[in-house]
Amino acid sequence: MTQLHDSTRRIAVLDTSAFLAGFDPFATNISQITVPKVETEILRNNMIKLRFQAAIESGKITVKSPNPQYVAKTKTVASKVGDYHKLSETDLQLLALAVELKHQGLVPQIITDDYSIQNVAKQLEIEFLALSTFGIKRRLDWIRYCPACYKQYPQDSKLKQCQVCGTDLKRKPKRSQN
Repeated sequence: MTQLHDSTRRIAVLDTSAFLAGFDPFATNISQITVPKVETEILRNNMIKLRFQAAIESGKITVKSPNPQYVAKTKTVASKVGDYHKLSETDLQLLALAVELKHQGLVPQIITDDYSIQNVAKQLEIEFLALSTFGIKRRLDWIRYCPACYKQYPQDSKLKQCQVCGTDLKRKPKRSQN
């Protein structure tokens, strides 16, 4: 999915999982950006927190909130692909920021190991890079189902429990028909 682009237009959009996987903001010359909620999540780990704060203070990482119109668009797409209920507010803001940057003519690449973020990014035609996982190869279509009675529900269903037996619903990717 990676293509050659002018490196002045490329920008890394950093998820919390990038830092947890050991991403070093000082090891690349590509511009880097994240959302305020990532900073909040990182503050739980002292070593990562120190590296993150040093990167902000030195200007290596910019922290920015996305415009609400891009958050709304991201929520719509995430619902359509069935990942909305798996994405945190941080995840949605990260995706929305990438959409906003793309709209501004930049080439965002989300650095994340989160499959739901990757799946929505693929639908939004935004590049992503996994650090400690293989990442997804194709967009995932989900089946929501009851593990007790096997009733299936649409992927964008808002239900959390089975209407037949009351068991908490789970999800799994549909098998590809290759």
